[in-house]
Amino acid sequence: MKNIFVINGSHPFEHSGGRFNKTLFNTTIDCFSSFDNIEIKTTEVGDNYDIKDEVEKFKWADLIIYHTPIWWFQVPFGFKKYLDEVFTKGHKNGIYESDGRSRSNPLINYGTGGLMKGKKYILTTSWNAPKTAFTLENEFFNQTSVDEGVMFGFHKMNAFTGMQVLGTYHFHDMEKNANVPLEINNYKLFLTNIFI
Repeated sequence: MKNIFVINGSHPFEHSGGRFNKTLFNTTIDCFSSFDNIEIKTTEVGDNYDIKDEVEKFKWADLIIYHTPIWWFQVPFGFKKYLDEVFTKGHKNGIYESDGRSRSNPLINYGTGGLMKGKKYILTTSWNAPKTAFTLENEFFNQTSVDEGVMFGFHKMNAFTGMQVLGTYHFHDMEKNANVPLEINNYKLFLTNIFI
C-alpha cells in the first residue's frame, strides 16, 4: 500500500467542534509521513470539495482511512452527504459498476458490482458512549460491537464497492472521560502494528 487517502468525516455542528477527529486526522498524516514510498491525499468533509476530484482520490488510493465521530448513532450528516455524492458520482467511474446482479438471475450476486476490489480501508469512530455500553450484559447496545451493530451498514457500503476492511479502532467515552494523549498514543501503536 503506497497511496493512502485520509478522510476527516467530522465537521463543526452545535457543541461538537470536531477537535478530536482533527487531531486523529493530523496524527494519521504525521504517522504515514515517516514511512518511505507512501503518498498521502486528504479530505476534510467540513471544507469545500469537488465531487469529481474526490472520486479520483478513491480510485487512486490503495488504502482509505476514515475518521468519524458518531452523532445520534450515525455518521455526521455532512459526512453522509459526502459519501452519497462521491459514491454516486463513482457509478461506472471507478467505484462501482452495478449492484452485481444480472437480469437473467436477479435473485443472486447483489453487492458484487464494486470496482474497488483489492483496496482496503480503516475505520475509526469516536463516541460519547463508554466501551462498557457495548460489552456488558443489560447495557445499551446489548453486547453488540460497534462493527456488528451501529457501523454494520458502513462496512457493507464499503464491501459493495469491493473494498475490504484492514482494521477498525473505536474511541469511547470521549466527552466525559477522555485521556486524549493516551488515546492518541494507542492509536499510533495500532497504525504501526498494521504496517509492520
